[in-house]
Amino acid sequence: MFTIGSHLSISRGYLSIGKTAASIGANTFQFFSRNPRGTKMRSIDYDDIQYLLSFMNQHKFGKILAHAPYTVNLCGNNADNRSFAANMIKEDLERMELLPNNLYNFHPGSHVGQGVEAGIMYISDALNDILTPEQTTVVLLETMAGKGTEIGRSFEELRAIINNVEMKNKVGICLDTCHVFDAGYDIVNDFDGVMEKFDRVIGIDYLKAVHLNDSMNPLGSHKDRHARIGEGYIGIKAFEKIINYDYLRDLPFFLETPNELSGYKSEIELLHSLRRD
Repeated sequence: MFTIGSHLSISRGYLSIGKTAASIGANTFQFFSRNPRGTKMRSIDYDDIQYLLSFMNQHKFGKILAHAPYTVNLCGNNADNRSFAANMIKEDLERMELLPNNLYNFHPGSHVGQGVEAGIMYISDALNDILTPEQTTVVLLETMAGKGTEIGRSFEELRAIINNVEMKNKVGICLDTCHVFDAGYDIVNDFDGVMEKFDRVIGIDYLKAVHLNDSMNPLGSHKDRHARIGEGYIGIKAFEKIINYDYLRDLPFFLETPNELSGYKSEIELLHSLRRD
C-alpha cells in the first residue's frame, strides 16, 4: 500500500485531522505533539481519540507520525534544559500510547559547542532514560541538514546514537530528503549509493519513515530550506525513484513542503501518478 500524507494541524481535534487527511487524498498524517515552538499541549479528549482510531481503521490509514517540537534539544549545554526536553518527550510518549503502534519523530539536537561525541552521549543517555519496554511507539531520529552544531548530519552520527541505546527495537530513523541532500548525500545522481551506505552504516531495518521535501538549496548547502516537490534542486525524477525504491516503497511518506491543503492535495496526486504498483 502506498502510504502518503502531509503535516497537518491538530488544532481542531483528532477526528478532524483524520478527516482533513482523507479530504486531500492522504491515508496517513504527521502532527506536532504540542506547540512546535513551545511546550503547550492540547488537552486530551478520549472520545475524540477513539473516533480518530475508528476513522483510521475504516479508511485503512497507515502509521501516523507525531513530531516533537523544534525546541526539544536533548544535547544542549544546559543540564536543566536537557532534563526539560527529556521530560517533554516522556510526556509525549505517554500520550502516544492512546494512539498505539505509531511513530514519534524528533530532531536529535545541537551540541552547542560541546562537541559531537558529548552530544551523542547526551542523546543516547536520555533515550535510555525515556524508553520503556511497554511502549508501542517507535521513536525516530531525524536525518539533519547539518546547520551549525546539529547532530544527525551523517549516518555515522545517527548510528553512534543507536549504538548506545539499550532498547534498540524502540528506535528508528526518519529520512528527510531535503535534509540528507543538504547534508551532502547525492540522492539525485546516486540514490542507490546513498541507500547502500545507509544500510551499511545504520541498517535499512532502522528506516521507518520518510519526509518528502524538495530543497531550495543545492547539494551540501547545510541550509534546510524545504521546497515543493519538483520545485527545488532534488526534482521530480528523484522523487519518482524514492517512492518506488524497493526498501522504501512500503514505508509511510510525509510531506513537509511549504503548502496549504490544496497544495498538499496536488502533491499527493502527483506522487500517486509517479507510483508504480
